[in-house]
Amino acid sequence: AKLILITKRFEDGRESSYTAIGTGNFHEGNARVYADYFLMTSNNIITAEVRKIFSFFDNYYRIIHYRQLLVSPFYMRRRLLSLIEQEIRNYEDGKNAYILIKANNLVDEEIIDKLYQASCAGVKITLIVRGICSLIPGIKGLSDNIEIISIVDKFLEHSRVFIFCNNNEELMYISSADIMKRNLDYRLEVAVPILDPDIKNEIKKIIEMQLLDNTKARIINKTQSNQYKQRINNEPEYNSQLATYNYYKKML
Repeated sequence: AKLILITKRFEDGRESSYTAIGTGNFHEGNARVYADYFLMTSNNIITAEVRKIFSFFDNYYRIIHYRQLLVSPFYMRRRLLSLIEQEIRNYEDGKNAYILIKANNLVDEEIIDKLYQASCAGVKITLIVRGICSLIPGIKGLSDNIEIISIVDKFLEHSRVFIFCNNNEELMYISSADIMKRNLDYRLEVAVPILDPDIKNEIKKIIEMQLLDNTKARIINKTQSNQYKQRINNEPEYNSQLATYNYYKKML
């Protein structure tokens, strides 16, 4: 997990807490080449739950419950499976349903099987997986509704983002965990919900830029040829990392 908790104590005895929860290490070298997300918040529920995580290190035998955070090895796997299952039920009920996941690696068999199940049910699934991907898209009757791209460029795409349609009340999490057994079962990892609409829109905008990439994006396919995405009808080159740079440059 990538966590910081700062507590400010006032002279009158009051306390105010602030936390930073991220997808990458707090390391100067990584910061120069890694593309990550960090949420800084004073949300009382989230800061209280981060405090519980730190207390776990002192009392590692305690079972702690969380309302907002998804924490492995306790609840993250179960909650991710539940969120995928909810999309299946929503689609079967005639509601909008989709899943969008960005990760470094996707190898956990149980999560992959549940994504296959969602695809078979009709849920549209879009994945951005930079590294190892054990899920095979485009198999008729199994993964017809799954599309995957991989982006390897100047900056290391390191952030993990989980997005669920939730009947148009979109749920979004950023996480320190890849979808691997070691992350879900053997490490303490955290996924934090993005509650602020402006921040959600910002992250969604970056994800959409990556899905438009036609210079460094490879299409992961069942033949494992994984060719670069081809430009259609002489469309201009679109590099998502350059687009992201310009997007944030305009915000300065």
